[in-house]
Amino acid sequence: MPKSKVYIIGVAPSGATSLQPETRRMIDHADMVFGGERLIEMFPELSGQKVIIGNNLAEVAQMIKNNLEQKQLIVLSSGDPGFYGIAKYLTNKLGKDNVEIIPNISSLQLAFARIKESWDDASLLSVHSRPIEEIFDVVCSSRKIGILTDDRNRPDIIARFLMEKGFENCKVHICQDLGSDKEKITTTNLNSLAGMQFAPLNIMILIRDSLSVSIPNTPRQILGIGEDEFLQRAPGKSLITKLEIRAISLAKMELTENSIVWDIGAGSGAVSIEASLLAHKGYVFAIEKTEEQVAIIRRNIEKFKRSNLHVIHDTAPSGLDALPDPTAVFIGGSGGQIGPILEVACSHLKDDGRIVINAITIENLNAAFNELKDKALKTEITLVSISRSKEILDLTRLEGLNPVFILTGRKETRNGLT
Repeated sequence: MPKSKVYIIGVAPSGATSLQPETRRMIDHADMVFGGERLIEMFPELSGQKVIIGNNLAEVAQMIKNNLEQKQLIVLSSGDPGFYGIAKYLTNKLGKDNVEIIPNISSLQLAFARIKESWDDASLLSVHSRPIEEIFDVVCSSRKIGILTDDRNRPDIIARFLMEKGFENCKVHICQDLGSDKEKITTTNLNSLAGMQFAPLNIMILIRDSLSVSIPNTPRQILGIGEDEFLQRAPGKSLITKLEIRAISLAKMELTENSIVWDIGAGSGAVSIEASLLAHKGYVFAIEKTEEQVAIIRRNIEKFKRSNLHVIHDTAPSGLDALPDPTAVFIGGSGGQIGPILEVACSHLKDDGRIVINAITIENLNAAFNELKDKALKTEITLVSISRSKEILDLTRLEGLNPVFILTGRKETRNGLT
């Protein structure tokens, strides 16, 4: 075993017996062995230094760096280190050339085997040290779901969260203490699960009959939702971003599933709602100064069941510094503060991020354009003029909407490459 590398070794739920003889010898002869307390206890005869991994990952990575080339290093991981395990973190910190990964069977693999279900068609999730809200969209779009839980997001908590969101009842398997003499498989349903307790080490598997039953009040599509689908202060008269303008603006933002979005001057929240659907693994922050509009946005969040959309009741740029750095910023209203808003937005915008501004007047367009140019963003202006059909008796004519300027600014990467 060369000392120039750290070996990240997966240990199955059955413990040390799950390892190949050569792998076991590597652990027995290592100078330093890192791992969670439970994993370290599986190897009571270790002769090397034992380092417990808890909330000290940065310290562990530094210790490994300091001892590379000098000592034989082993990191113990549960199951497959590359599946929601420590391998990703250490590889990023140490570099791939300094790491070797030896996988083992994961607890999710074993859980699906125990209930005699295939898992090649399952969505596999983790709520371990993650917000529970992240699972909702994936659960809704999947028939078979395996979830790694933790002591904070327990099966009963997950069940209660899903039911509160309108998720239908379905079969649930809880596989606890897999591979030990305490192993137990409980088969129940989501509604019954809310009052049940399980051992801390467990896997939660949901099996739905089909995807034919949809979650109540969720949109039929994720782009181009009609204005009348949103709750508004005064339907037909509210300042809501029209469907066509919204679709083009969102396209200009180039969102991914993990995007972080600021929607400044969110109004009724239409852009925020659609952005949260597109960036379903990310987060959207709707900033709105009017208390009445904030209440409308919250009602729309409830209607469309958006768990990754958060409302900020404030007048921008106040409050923006406290938000996570965005990959995209949409400005639908600035209250005459476009300069200060862009000062903060540009300073926080991630490399290759986009700022998209809707402007109706030439004066507002000019002010925003000059601000983006001063901040060295690459700019583009699109004028969108939309007409919709309108019936007059038995005839049809086209009625024009207000033309809208869509101004896009892109922040180039620090080395100037895009």
